[in-house]
Amino acid sequence: MSSTSSSAGAGQAGTKNARPRPLSPHLSVYRFIPTMVASILHRATGAALYFGTLLIAWWLVAAAAGPGAFAWANGFLSSWFGLLILFGYTWVLMHHMLGGVRHFLWDMGLFDSKPVSTRLAYATFVGSAALTVLIWLIALIAR
Repeated sequence: MSSTSSSAGAGQAGTKNARPRPLSPHLSVYRFIPTMVASILHRATGAALYFGTLLIAWWLVAAAAGPGAFAWANGFLSSWFGLLILFGYTWVLMHHMLGGVRHFLWDMGLFDSKPVSTRLAYATFVGSAALTVLIWLIALIAR
């Protein structure tokens, strides 16, 4: 028995009768549409929530650790850079929440037609920005 016929189907890729394998589409093939961007941002905001939650946990641990640690953590988070991070974290949280609601509605079989799902993606963008600004306005007024 020769080595070329030792297993059935082995070496078929090199024969003339073999069909070419399909190529996977690249990102350049796709046109970015609102639902696609919303889906990508939903995944990215889910990952970003880990970082923001670590900051909140750090602030809570510093509060439990004593006045010195809390003063340092609170000083950082109340600086302009810390407030910018917290503002971004608020937007990330709101966008991810609204994206989750959007997916929940789709799972229930609602709003899944193309025109409605596109409007829902735009509503997610606008709603997350509006909720973020509203939350910060309320926080600044209450301060």
